[in-house]
Amino acid sequence: MRIADDIERPASPRRGQYAKHNSVLDAAAMVFCRDGFTGASIDVIASEAGVSRQTVYNHHGDKEALFVAVVREMTERCNAGLFATLTTFPDQPRELGAELTAFAGRMVRDCLYNRDGAALRKLIQGEGERYPALFTAWREHGPGTAWAALAARFAKLAHAGHLQVEDPDLAARQFLALIHADFHISHMLGTKPADAEIDVGVANAVRTFLRAFGPQGPALQAMPN
Repeated sequence: MRIADDIERPASPRRGQYAKHNSVLDAAAMVFCRDGFTGASIDVIASEAGVSRQTVYNHHGDKEALFVAVVREMTERCNAGLFATLTTFPDQPRELGAELTAFAGRMVRDCLYNRDGAALRKLIQGEGERYPALFTAWREHGPGTAWAALAARFAKLAHAGHLQVEDPDLAARQFLALIHADFHISHMLGTKPADAEIDVGVANAVRTFLRAFGPQGPALQAMPN
């Protein structure tokens, strides 16, 4: 091996630019969540990212364009996590109540209350009413995508006789609302629910869901206490 091969080569310009791009997005997400859109400044974001003010402008343009890029990036990451979790949906359940509860727990931990999910909801709650145009990417690719994908799985369970569902879209929306219900106040206060709280909350949510949409008897009997 040549001596030159042992020397660590500097990162390529493209890799360096990509790292700066991501660093700015991560810093901007933190600052926007903390200070809001109006309170955030490009100077503070640049400082948090460890780059110059001009670098922020070069990569993302003005503050509005940067905010839109942050929402789009978070939405894409949330969707990726959601579809990864949906692969664990109990399509052929043996104990529907228990398996749906375990799935709901994964939804809460890995999608609704992971870093991106919590941060995105905070931005929407804080800025959505004042700056609705900044959330176009979220409206077009966020909740509608989740509802449709989950609805398709509930429709499949209904077709197999595991659920009694006339409107899969409604069932999906209500399922998501139920598994989120017990943790809404904690989220508003900036706290993350403990694992034990999640376990109890999703068990209650699925029990309520199955009383509305599930076959009576076996599914409820298999629910964890």
